[in-house]
Amino acid sequence: MRKLLTAFVGSMALAAAPLALSAEATKELKMAYDADPVTLDIHEQLSGGMLQLSHMTFDPLIRWNKDLGFDARLAESWERVDDKTMRFNLREGVKFHSGNELTTKDVKFTYERLKQSSDFKAIFAPFTGINVIDDYTFELVTAEPYPLLLNTATYIFPMDSEFYSGETEDGQSKAAITKHGSSFASGNLSGTGPYIVTSRQQGVRTEFERFADYWDEASPGNVKKIVLTPIKENNTRVSALLSGGVDFIAPVPPTDLDRIKRDKDTDLVTMSGTRIILFHLNQDRVEAFKNPKVRQAVAYAINQEGIAAKIMKGFATPAAQMSPAGYSGHNESLKPRYDVEKAQQLMKEAGYEDGFTITMMSPNNRYVNDDKIAQAAAAMLARINITVDLKTLPKAQYWPEFDARSGDMMLIGWHADTEDSANFFEFLTFCPNADTGAGQYNAGYYCNPEVDALVAKANVETDREKRAAMLQDAEKQLYDDAAFIPLHWQDLAWASKKNVKLEPILNVMNFPYLGDLVVE
Repeated sequence: MRKLLTAFVGSMALAAAPLALSAEATKELKMAYDADPVTLDIHEQLSGGMLQLSHMTFDPLIRWNKDLGFDARLAESWERVDDKTMRFNLREGVKFHSGNELTTKDVKFTYERLKQSSDFKAIFAPFTGINVIDDYTFELVTAEPYPLLLNTATYIFPMDSEFYSGETEDGQSKAAITKHGSSFASGNLSGTGPYIVTSRQQGVRTEFERFADYWDEASPGNVKKIVLTPIKENNTRVSALLSGGVDFIAPVPPTDLDRIKRDKDTDLVTMSGTRIILFHLNQDRVEAFKNPKVRQAVAYAINQEGIAAKIMKGFATPAAQMSPAGYSGHNESLKPRYDVEKAQQLMKEAGYEDGFTITMMSPNNRYVNDDKIAQAAAAMLARINITVDLKTLPKAQYWPEFDARSGDMMLIGWHADTEDSANFFEFLTFCPNADTGAGQYNAGYYCNPEVDALVAKANVETDREKRAAMLQDAEKQLYDDAAFIPLHWQDLAWASKKNVKLEPILNVMNFPYLGDLVVE
């Protein structure tokens, strides 16, 4: 077995492999995001930032392409055995960063870990097991015919079972998943991906080196080293690119799109987005939020079109539901419903004409203009006598507060990584259930068993038109009930120096495939 090199940053230990590189991988990329990954354990948190890290340091069985089809990755082929079983054939000769070889035992280990993860187990609830046929052949089995089996397979990034097995020196399981804690997996990483983490100082800097034994010899990627620096402030991040301090930034704030377009040395890439930004109204903390008329009043009081136009500078699409256009659950009949007089009347009918006071929490470096959106919403609620005590936090501090449901209104963004409407419902509006993982990010404690049952029925419906009708009905019921407050779908923008060929590696999921990046 290849000897491991381990770098220590504070108390953080990071597994690395020898850094001998092919002659082609010679470039360095300095990259600035608005935040860095909160952990190295890819099963600790389901978020865009963690999935970006997954694609850098691990590889999925299959991955989405620009046409929203599937490309073979660690699974080189697959076939349906019956209506509940899909057989996959693993690519042979793939090495982990540790030097261990990928086999089906690693896939089984990963599948079982996903089923235990509080953030991922709801996604894998339709699955009843994994059948290992031999070292390179396995089957995923579902309880019922499941139309999203391949979509879900994009979440399976096989982990190095030998590397993550056993106990640490202090007797803790290396396979343990610890939310916002210190575990072996949160500080050590061995994947099959194009990059090894060689140095990490949370919130300051993370360094990646190209994996010398990376299996994908057809990849055009030629970047040897990536340095990721989190820069929370939008102006500072953009200035770092324009001054030459960094080569690639994301996201690009709407206020700086024209500034970057005017710079002859930079390229800008934009796409319509599918990430919904919304507020949850916590019914466990605020008695008034149990009243649908109060929730409807909040929905009528918040001006989605105004936020999209003024705060997002038009770089967002106002939303009245979770499913964006093109998704099966998108209901064309649902429109934003800003009407302050209507909101005031609903508050009066509900017996809250004089209003009440609530707390609101939002990140300030996770979504584009997230803190400004929260400030605007708080001001709008004052018009219906809801006084807001607003607190904004950096992402690393916000997520523990979100998981603890520490605010009466909490802002969240969600991209359905399965590229399907059901994912929104399962995580954001299902009745919370810690055992199944349903409603894992439902910070409002909203619960509508009829809608949940409808979505569950849709998830075993293989007729596309029937399934779409069910999901559209679910959106309408949630709209009528004001289950949450939708704001907008956030558009996407990235910028880089002209010699960084960004466009080919970008996608609507916002998982840049940096392993394939070419720098001229």
